[in-house]
Amino acid sequence: MTALAPATRRDERRTLAVASGAHALHDGYTDLIYVMLPIWQAEFGLSYAAVGVLRGVFAGTMAGLQIPASFLADRLGAAAVLAGGTALAGLGYCLAGLSGSFAMLIAALLVGGIGASTQHPIASALVARAFAGPRSLKALGTYNFAGDIGKMTVPALAALMITLMPWRPALGILGAFGCVAALAIILVIPRVAGAAIGEKQTPSGSGPAPARRFAFPTLLSIGVIDSATRMGFLTFLPFVLTAKGAGLPAIGIAMTLVFAGGAAGKLVCAFIGARIGSTATVCVTEALTAILILAILPLPLEAAMLLLPLIGVALNGTSSVLYGSVPVVVAPERRMRAFGIFYTGTIGSGAVAPVFYGLAGDALGLTGAVILVAAIVLITIPLVLILRTALAQRQSPSTA
Repeated sequence: MTALAPATRRDERRTLAVASGAHALHDGYTDLIYVMLPIWQAEFGLSYAAVGVLRGVFAGTMAGLQIPASFLADRLGAAAVLAGGTALAGLGYCLAGLSGSFAMLIAALLVGGIGASTQHPIASALVARAFAGPRSLKALGTYNFAGDIGKMTVPALAALMITLMPWRPALGILGAFGCVAALAIILVIPRVAGAAIGEKQTPSGSGPAPARRFAFPTLLSIGVIDSATRMGFLTFLPFVLTAKGAGLPAIGIAMTLVFAGGAAGKLVCAFIGARIGSTATVCVTEALTAILILAILPLPLEAAMLLLPLIGVALNGTSSVLYGSVPVVVAPERRMRAFGIFYTGTIGSGAVAPVFYGLAGDALGLTGAVILVAAIVLITIPLVLILRTALAQRQSPSTA
């Protein structure tokens, strides 16, 4: 077993830093919309339907163009497309700050959504290529965790800035961050990482073991169910807590506890997965998710609040392990496209799930719908067992 050369280690750190920074900024931009929606509603006299359109334009464009973004990166190079997308995402908010009408605001968010579509498939593929074996899972967990940091810091920074200045220059400054970040991506990312990821890479010490054809579709199915469970539960959680006597401040604290646990879970579960294996970790987290969702129903409010951080760990922690398993079941030259498909599927299911579970809630009642959420997540366990053979092939000890 030979150690990696210092230059290789340095390239790994630079790649992870670029990918994590891009993830934090892009996810921060995505959630910044929530801060701006009430301001835009008052500024432009929008209905709630129009407010929903604003969010839908950005999120829909971001989700729908991830696969095309991965194809483009195969041809133009990862660094160029990631930097261009980051600049576009920032430009979108600069244009939003200049918008004088609802139509101009829609166009600005469309530009921002196009730029945001590049980050997930490209940055995650860069990390997967830079790190091998269990180290890849840990690195992807760190990258995934960085996105949650961005979700917490960028909207909070925006809220603070808007208390000190009008919202238009605040958006201009935040949008300019994207242009600066784009330049940093070009300058900092290692040359090999910035190349077209479609080029075949042969990791030092071992070549990719073949994975069965059904492995990636099965993994995607698990991710779709996991994402739907997360969005379904979060949709019902405020109503469950209200039924226990929680007021608005308590609900706000509860959601914060879930999100904080989720951020920690993305990092912790990735490291656990690297130690005990992806299939074992996913089985544990999905089973724990179902158990905790069911447990919160009969508990009084105080006890339920104590469980929320652990629920957050289980709900969100699985995602890091699933994303980290994509490089295990997909050949190196196909990983960027696979990540694009994976993120499109999981983001799409997260968008559709509240509608599906909402209909279930109307038919079954609140308790029945929450029980359904817990039952459906257990479908992932037999799916995980199907993956065991393919994952075992790729996770066998190799030289690094």
